[in-house]
Amino acid sequence: MSTEDPESYPPIGFFGPVRFMLRLIAMFVLLGLCLVVHVAYHLVGLTSPWPARFLYGIAWILNIRIATEGVALKEDVFYVANHLSWIDIPIIGGVTRSAFVAKAEIRKWPITGWLATMNHTVFVSRGDRLGVGKQIEELKAAIEEHQPVTIFPEGTTTDGTSLLPFKPSLFAVLVPPPRGIRVQPIMLDFNGLGQEVGWIGTEGALHYTWRIMCRRDVIPVRMVFLTPFDPTHCNDRKEIAQTAREQIRRALSASLGGKSVL
Repeated sequence: MSTEDPESYPPIGFFGPVRFMLRLIAMFVLLGLCLVVHVAYHLVGLTSPWPARFLYGIAWILNIRIATEGVALKEDVFYVANHLSWIDIPIIGGVTRSAFVAKAEIRKWPITGWLATMNHTVFVSRGDRLGVGKQIEELKAAIEEHQPVTIFPEGTTTDGTSLLPFKPSLFAVLVPPPRGIRVQPIMLDFNGLGQEVGWIGTEGALHYTWRIMCRRDVIPVRMVFLTPFDPTHCNDRKEIAQTAREQIRRALSASLGGKSVL
């Protein structure tokens, strides 16, 4: 995909930049309010739910409307989801209060990197093979604190009509699984709008953010919590990855009207 608007993108229109500015202001106001309450929770020694509420608020400001299906586990859970763009993070994080595994570059992004750190994100470097052990230990530490963790094992984004092979490396945290944790796959379905709202191809991050922030229409998303499973029933991390992928593949195929998803 080029960095120019393809025909599949709705036109930004005259009021697009106005929507951008209003949403940006709303995000900063929300951030300020959430920070105040977040700090207050920490001062009295309570676990703060406000990073997740901030993420949910970001999704709402972006005109994302979330419909959930299935029953979500609340703790001792390792979520595995398909991946279309960075808007998946406020969607999943806002609903589940989950921490995420993200690429190391995000740590340096203005505002986004700081917010990700506040939400207990585990940063991984795709090229640092020697650092995988440390990343696994950070994941284990998050899980030991009963923090739900979400990974996007495709390693990149799609338009929601396909599912890439899952990279099994981060599933090593589940071999052996700590404390009876369960794996719960999540299927995100943007109701046929994947090509419009997905961040795919060679489109730049700034261009993508601009058109999403300027967008007028609602972004509907179905967040389907699939059947949790016990990773001890799998022989190794590859089988855990494949078991999770198969559930998401079947759910994605059903959401596409029975279209074959490899």
